[in-house]
Amino acid sequence: MLSDINGVPIDQALKENGYVIVDGLIPSDMIDDLKAACDRVVDKARKGEWKHRRLVGTQFPPWTEGTDVWGVQHMMHPDLKEPIFAKWYGSPKLLEAVCQLLGTSNENLQLELFNLLINPEESDFDLTWHRDAIPAATSPEEEETKLTIPHYGTQWNTALYEDECLYVVPKSHRRVRTAEERDITLNDPKSHNMPGQLKVQLKPGYTVFYDNNILHRAAYFCSKKRATLHASMGTVEGGHHRAATIFQHGLDWMETDAFREQLPESLIKPYANVRAMAEKATAGKLESKPIHEGL
Repeated sequence: MLSDINGVPIDQALKENGYVIVDGLIPSDMIDDLKAACDRVVDKARKGEWKHRRLVGTQFPPWTEGTDVWGVQHMMHPDLKEPIFAKWYGSPKLLEAVCQLLGTSNENLQLELFNLLINPEESDFDLTWHRDAIPAATSPEEEETKLTIPHYGTQWNTALYEDECLYVVPKSHRRVRTAEERDITLNDPKSHNMPGQLKVQLKPGYTVFYDNNILHRAAYFCSKKRATLHASMGTVEGGHHRAATIFQHGLDWMETDAFREQLPESLIKPYANVRAMAEKATAGKLESKPIHEGL
């Protein structure tokens, strides 16, 4: 059983606080290869050679305006020709952590997203306070209902360099926003004064897993190099509850032979599981409209 940096079982810490910090999920022989691959991918994105990128000024997909890059999408895309990313995403220690957090086995895991969060070059950029799958304008009654829906998945940030970009409100993942929190998310969403906010401080090699219903935001600074692996996995029980969140990123490229051929053995079954979810939830399509469209 894996414990967090404070010696608490990671599933217990995540359940109680809405986030958990874990060390040691990158094998020592992968760190340099991951850093080098990230440098190559970032260079392509900044030069415009890789169009699947997140651009300053837009928080949620689709990212179509601007030139300053704060994230790179689809790290396992075969056209990037960087197999190290799929190798790490399917690595034993990482899968062990995900299985413990989800209370499941490898056979029931579902391959999902793998992106990269980086520092912009031209200007700092604040993301708004948000919950990933619950828009800010959601009524308290509807929010309460949505918060009862199990996630059937987890997401995480793994830092290759020091990272202090993520802010969370601990323990906010299971409750409706307070009146003050609701006012901030609607009227001052980039506020630096959210009550109870905590800056998540990651050392190189640290991973933070967090509940996507926790109130969180991020601050991106051009002055400090960032390369943080941002990914998610689900379970076969998720169905349409995960489909909308995952497929809004457009994963049709995962249907290619080139993608399947680069997968390590540990990801064959999780890949089959995500394809099965698509068949049930989106008529086989690995893409859907953005949840926060128009924001």
